[in-house]
Amino acid sequence: MAGMTLEQLKIFLAVAHNLHFTRAAEELYITQPAVSAAIHNLEQEYGVKLFHRIGRHIEIAEAGKLLQVEAQKILDQVSLTERGLRELNNLQRGELKLGSSLTIGNYWLPSKISEFKSQYPGIQIDCTLANAETICVGTAMGQFDLGLVEGDVKPALQNTLDYEIVASDRLQIVVGQKHPWFEWGEVDLSQLTQTPWVMRVRESGTQQRFEEALQNWGINLSELNVILVFTSGEMAKAAIENGVGATGISELMVKKEIQLGTLRAIRVIDNREGNGAIPSLRDATRTVDYAYAEIVRPFFKIKHRQRFQTALSKVFEQMLISSVLDGSHQHLSVI
Repeated sequence: MAGMTLEQLKIFLAVAHNLHFTRAAEELYITQPAVSAAIHNLEQEYGVKLFHRIGRHIEIAEAGKLLQVEAQKILDQVSLTERGLRELNNLQRGELKLGSSLTIGNYWLPSKISEFKSQYPGIQIDCTLANAETICVGTAMGQFDLGLVEGDVKPALQNTLDYEIVASDRLQIVVGQKHPWFEWGEVDLSQLTQTPWVMRVRESGTQQRFEEALQNWGINLSELNVILVFTSGEMAKAAIENGVGATGISELMVKKEIQLGTLRAIRVIDNREGNGAIPSLRDATRTVDYAYAEIVRPFFKIKHRQRFQTALSKVFEQMLISSVLDGSHQHLSVI
């Protein structure tokens, strides 16, 4: 018995993905007869049908569905093993696959990658940006060596993923120059329901944390007048900069606009009874000085609990952990 080869598995997966022999051949830069021969040899070797030929079309058979799952696992493991072998050269070359939620990837992570590249210039870093939920699922599926998200890891994935805080960020309620709050600079909690809002989609880590804060303040999301919902913070920022709504957004994303004066961060006065009201010595017009409500959220590093971790991944992870220990993860104050 000759047994199956890695090349046959690659060809089979290409056919299973395209459900077309010619397209699979084009994808792999081989001839169509070579593709047909590889599938035929597998079927003959094990006495099964991997595909049903129906006229000019093919459909994957039950045996094909089983092989598709197992073949992908095999090729993934081979890829990891090859990467591990390449890294036995003092990390002079290799590839690191990162997944990051949007705010982290656009504003916090680039400096970390630059620091890592300065130490290991031969390493290729492939970083995918998506919402927090997509990065968590991708890390669980083995698409990324490490993930970085600002949203919570869902309970369904907590047994699969290890997660650890490596930084923190503060969300701010921000308005543009046309908004009446721009001149005020601060509002009471009760006033949050009295303005239009621009929000992020529910899968966004920013949105998840903002909704949690509202609930902690006793405000139901249904009480807010949500006029726009965007997939990215950049879109939300642009909307309020040119309109009259407010949004909850990372301070990292609006630092420059606040410095330029096109946006203003609004402090929220937590005037609920028992939340820090003390006599004021600073403001003769106000008899009580109230505590300000803040929204601080963690940045999580996530990784699979059981999958093989490359040497590169371990080194990059250690760099992130070191940034926590030396205090460089503290969030910036831009109010």
